[in-house]
Amino acid sequence: LPAAVLLKDTKLMDVKLGQLGSWLAMRDFTPGGILGAFRRGHERYYNKYINVRKGGLGGLSMVLAGYIVLSYMWSYSHI
Repeated sequence: LPAAVLLKDTKLMDVKLGQLGSWLAMRDFTPGGILGAFRRGHERYYNKYINVRKGGLGGLSMVLAGYIVLSYMWSYSHI
């Protein structure tokens, strides 16, 4: 990590294992912060897979596959 980048601004994939506790302590776990994280994730997913110039079935098939896995897990409680 460069010295100019603060630990708060680093992405999870760039955080070292020893810094994970302090990085998690800097996260916003209020309902507004969690909602904002879901909103940013949705925008990133939408812009990467759905809102593209030459779209394919990649994004929609991922949503469908996720729905199938979740419904399978909900139907069979022993898993």
